[in-house]
Amino acid sequence: MTDFAVRYAADAPQLPYDSGGFRRRAVIGEADGSVHTGFGLCELRPDGAVGAHVHSYEESFHVLDGSVVLDVPEGSYLLEEGDYGLLPTGVPHAWRGGNSVGAGGRWADMLAPVPRARYGYDTWAVPALPEREPVRIDVRDPRTRSFGHFEPAQMDPGKQSQDLLAVSASMRTALLVYSGITVKMMVDSDLGAVASTMFMVQYAPDGVAGTHDHPFEETYLILQGVVDATFDGERHRLGPGDAAWAGAGCVHGFTNAGDGPVRWLETQAPQPPPRHSYRFTRDWDHLRGVLGDLGNSGDLGDGEGRA
Repeated sequence: MTDFAVRYAADAPQLPYDSGGFRRRAVIGEADGSVHTGFGLCELRPDGAVGAHVHSYEESFHVLDGSVVLDVPEGSYLLEEGDYGLLPTGVPHAWRGGNSVGAGGRWADMLAPVPRARYGYDTWAVPALPEREPVRIDVRDPRTRSFGHFEPAQMDPGKQSQDLLAVSASMRTALLVYSGITVKMMVDSDLGAVASTMFMVQYAPDGVAGTHDHPFEETYLILQGVVDATFDGERHRLGPGDAAWAGAGCVHGFTNAGDGPVRWLETQAPQPPPRHSYRFTRDWDHLRGVLGDLGNSGDLGDGEGRA
């Protein structure tokens, strides 16, 4: 089994809705060799509903289009395109199209660790939650602990001034910018996640990430533009709707293959360690060159040096 998977939107099966007007396409799961990542694309009709349930994993989501209602113990929320959030392990929740309130919608979900088929996909039905009148999330309200909202303009470093931001400028609103790459964190430990992260990545036309690997799994859902992605030496061109997964230790890299920006939703699980979360091929190749013949470790056994 390979340490990566590529899913092209053109090859995606057309799944039927279940009796509740809901369907989910499992993009990444146990069958791919994943241990920490269950990634899927969900769709709910305007008259659809998913009854109250709990999971033995944490669930993050990002609304791709439309609108849906999420019921949780503290209230009901109308979620629209660009909204994202976290449902911690064991928290009861339910989804509904909302008819005239919610027009039905699509969202990506990230489940960590991976749901296990032999345990009923680690999901249990629970008593129904009250269906309150849904309210929009207010990212300016400090009580909004588990939700956020993303707009593509947030990827522009020139639009990060206090008067342009919906919330107070802080590390929560910060951008990471390097090598033509912009990263906007969405779901992480600051939002309460413990098993995974979810964030937005954008490459400028000259954006490049050299080959590297991680001690965790990553998933990528392309939303805009075209990217050349390399996984363990195999090159794949990905466009909107395509997805890929790199397991721990899979050597991968990206190059913007278009004339405009390329943007994707990315997840990581488990959360990166505080140090050595990236292992760049170029750096270790440099060390081999510095060491010369001494750098040939082929006679040292399976990774164990000799005194």
